[in-house]
Amino acid sequence: MTSIIVHRKVEWHDTDAAGHHHHGAVLRWVEAAEAELLRSRGVSDLFGRIPRVHYEVDYRDRLWFGQDIEIELAVAKVGEKSIRYEFEVRGGAAVAAAGNMVIAMAAPDSPRAVPWSPEVRAALAP
Repeated sequence: MTSIIVHRKVEWHDTDAAGHHHHGAVLRWVEAAEAELLRSRGVSDLFGRIPRVHYEVDYRDRLWFGQDIEIELAVAKVGEKSIRYEFEVRGGAAVAAAGNMVIAMAAPDSPRAVPWSPEVRAALAP
């Protein structure tokens, strides 16, 4: 599969009043991994044209301020007008969050999703 692994630390702003990561931090980390993936595959021009149309996550463990984490993002499927990512966020050996996110290709002049270009398909196809 086309994938990337990104390493981060849990920052103060990633935590909530309970002291562990806030659920919204997972989406930010996954989107940071997505940005790295798109840059590495030469399709960073997609930024601003790929809205999220579905996001699902299972939270399995807590992550704490200062903890080293690993975000793995993989392209699971390239459809005609959407791409499905699968991801895991790990703290050490434990999977803290796992899920998927679906993006669509949006053209500025179209109210609906449009097909991926052959270049994007070639760059991201698993």
